[in-house]
Amino acid sequence: MWTSQIQAQPQLLQQQQQSQQQPSNLRTLGMTSAISLAGPKQIDYHRTSELQEVLKPYNVFETDEELNHRMEILSKLNSLVKEWICEVSIKRNMPPNVAEQVGGKIYTFGSYRLGVHHKGADIDALCVAPRHIDRSDYFTSFFELLKQQKEVTDLRAVEEAFVPVIKMNFDGIEIDMLFARLALKEIPDTMDLRDDCLLKNLDQKCVRSLNGCRVTDEILRLVPNIENFRLALRAIKLWAKKHGIYSNALGYLGGVSWAMLVARTCQLYPNAVAATLVHKFFLVFSQWKWPQPILLKQPDNVNLGFPVWDPRVNISDRYHLMPIITPAYPQQNSTFNVSISTRTIMQEEFKQGLAVTDEIMVGKATWDRLFEPPNFFGKYKHFIVLLASSSSAEDQLEWVGLVESKVRHLILNLERNQHITLAHVNPECFSQLEPEPDKFCTMWFIGLVFAKTENLNVDLTYDIQSFTDSVHRQAVQIKMLKDGMKIEARHVKRKQLHTYLSPSLLKKDKKNNATSNNTPLHPLNGDSPSAVDGNPGSRKRPSDTPTENSRKKIKTGEENSNQGDDSPRNSIVVHCGDDSNSAEEQGLNVGEERSLPPVSSCPITAKEASGLLHEGFVCT
Repeated sequence: MWTSQIQAQPQLLQQQQQSQQQPSNLRTLGMTSAISLAGPKQIDYHRTSELQEVLKPYNVFETDEELNHRMEILSKLNSLVKEWICEVSIKRNMPPNVAEQVGGKIYTFGSYRLGVHHKGADIDALCVAPRHIDRSDYFTSFFELLKQQKEVTDLRAVEEAFVPVIKMNFDGIEIDMLFARLALKEIPDTMDLRDDCLLKNLDQKCVRSLNGCRVTDEILRLVPNIENFRLALRAIKLWAKKHGIYSNALGYLGGVSWAMLVARTCQLYPNAVAATLVHKFFLVFSQWKWPQPILLKQPDNVNLGFPVWDPRVNISDRYHLMPIITPAYPQQNSTFNVSISTRTIMQEEFKQGLAVTDEIMVGKATWDRLFEPPNFFGKYKHFIVLLASSSSAEDQLEWVGLVESKVRHLILNLERNQHITLAHVNPECFSQLEPEPDKFCTMWFIGLVFAKTENLNVDLTYDIQSFTDSVHRQAVQIKMLKDGMKIEARHVKRKQLHTYLSPSLLKKDKKNNATSNNTPLHPLNGDSPSAVDGNPGSRKRPSDTPTENSRKKIKTGEENSNQGDDSPRNSIVVHCGDDSNSAEEQGLNVGEERSLPPVSSCPITAKEASGLLHEGFVCT
């Protein structure tokens, strides 16, 4: 059932070489015709072989034994689902011979379904059940059935999530399993979830649960050569993780977004092998004119009433900064969390990736250089350290998950500060150097770039406090907040990092700084973070105060810091002196405001809608 997901092995390169030397008659894929139909040369196969060898030490490939273990686990889960559905059906007075035929099935999606999962990666799965099985059954009787399995550990249900899920460790493999009930009497093993008619009469949670499988299958259908796509995607995912831009929650791109970018590259160069695709990936997206959307096909015209990404109709969609649109109905923007700072950082990484792959393709560098991490801690002189702590390991797991999901809101708060040009969050979290007894603490680091270098005190108290307040409110609302759970933010200069991070880590970072070419960050397409709201005047907040007032405010904060311990102590004033990062140092142009598309209060006519479709849905 899952054998098609086995990744490309080295011997496949020879098979690809033989097949791609023959004339190809590929159908046109994507919104536009291909940029180049040129086939690979011998040197391209050689570069691809080199790329595959370089990837091996990073554990991006599984052995046949490890892959077979995953398939056995999925087979066991599939049998459990059928057994459970049959039992529930009989309890609802269905004849046993009929109950045995109603079926039920486990589908996979995400990196495993795409065939690009790495060693130890989790599996995203979906349990599909017939119409007489409720979601409440899934989170009660099926949950209890899983509890009885000796292979299952760390079992937990998140029923109130945006997409309800059961998480578990099944015989050493982490599994996130969603649930969807179809409006059908039975679920045959041959069912294809790509059929849009299956979405009729379903609730939003079921549609969202089905979306992962439908999108993954559609991506595989829309690439001209799956094996070339997989190897290129493995390389791009590793590069993104090493360069700290792989995190949907923190405002970068997640796995499905990177997959769609690589798939679009494959459409534009349908006959290219993996090494060429990686190079062309950086060529295309270092020059992409955001917010022009990425689409793998013309959006389906399906009218089932579910909300879809459409800037012609939804005003909020016009303000998305880096839209990458899922190819299955209902179409969604997979990069909703991207901010101006994270987009600027990713665009600079695209340019750096192009410079490195240019050298690789002419033999001046090897593929290892593409996967060298940049020097995050050496790039900035000022940091915000965000600390989330609790009293137990179990509480910390929950608390860190909530705080991390909200960090992007802190980035937005900082971007709105008129003195801050860039807020760069590092997706990697760290533990304290000297852990305190009975206290678990996790830290995130945010590098700051300021717009000016004159003596100016920038008060971040308002930005920090509004963020911590929102996290606490959310924790109270979902009844997560427990004694000992705290969140704190501190301003730290680069020379003070040694009190938070190990010398070996900072030394390693300095070494990377000496060997890598760290160029300044430039705003893209003339954008400036100062206009994120589209209204420069709205960026004034109570914390934007002159130097003298800032000094008074920090003094007041110190005086009041001992008046009750219930609220977090987040009074932060940064002195921007000669040692501060500035926009000029970083090459940022802060003089230009970001112009946002005008919003009309009048309804859009059919003629206007047609024009917007042409303008908004063209990918070059």
